[in-house]
Amino acid sequence: MNRTAIARVSTGVLFLAGAWFAYTQQANQPAQLKLNKVKQDLYEIEGDGGNVAVYVTNEGVILIDDKFDQDHDQIVANVKKVTSQPIKYIISTHYHADHSGGNARFLPTAEIISTANARKNIVNHVQSNAPPGVLPARVVFTTETSVFLGGKEVRARYFGRGHTNGDAVIYFPALRTIHTGDLMAGDTPLIDYPGGGSIVEWTKTLDAVLKSWDFDTVIPGHGPVTTKDKLIAYRNNIDKERNLVHDMIREGKSVDAIGKVMIAQYKWVDKDLHFQWSLPGMMTELK
Repeated sequence: MNRTAIARVSTGVLFLAGAWFAYTQQANQPAQLKLNKVKQDLYEIEGDGGNVAVYVTNEGVILIDDKFDQDHDQIVANVKKVTSQPIKYIISTHYHADHSGGNARFLPTAEIISTANARKNIVNHVQSNAPPGVLPARVVFTTETSVFLGGKEVRARYFGRGHTNGDAVIYFPALRTIHTGDLMAGDTPLIDYPGGGSIVEWTKTLDAVLKSWDFDTVIPGHGPVTTKDKLIAYRNNIDKERNLVHDMIREGKSVDAIGKVMIAQYKWVDKDLHFQWSLPGMMTELK
């Protein structure tokens, strides 16, 4: 091989090595988070894990959820875009690591609050695919609690089973806004049966939310900020899914046949968590 050919090969190798290095570095970087204004002093941080609500007061900040551990610095940076006040409280909607995975980073400086069942599920390592090191809240409630800070109130209430057995719905009464956690998320419900979820109880839980609080704006667990009407439509879609699966089970359809229908009609992805958690649980619950 002559010198020109060697030079060309060396240049190509260096280019490919550089491209691979850039790719791997990018792959290892946390997803970029985006800050959106919801209403007045209420904001939402989207991207990577579940949606984080940011409520600013003149005595500190109240967060709803804290995504994954690796999102901590970006969450703090986004909060600093709208206030110099420290983060004092974090209310967890549920125990999954994409909503509570940042607890360990925040616990030294903020108080974290969750339902009693959400804490138990973290302590007992119920989520099989959770990363190591997820820490539970230090303060828990069973039915309802409130945080008052800077003349503002945030309520958290457990209405019943649905996505898990410890879902908290959060209410900002002055802004007529709620944060549902994953009681509303994506195109179709993910029922965490190992974590106490229930498709039968899910619609009852949302009915209780709709009857109890006056609101017009909804921050879902994942996806864009939306409306009460869209939450009602989501609730009705769960009802249709439950009835569809129930009817197929009564007709003697196999698990595989039901799974194919769910892929076609409800955008399930083969072998994802719907197949690991939702489908086996529904086959038992809806018999």
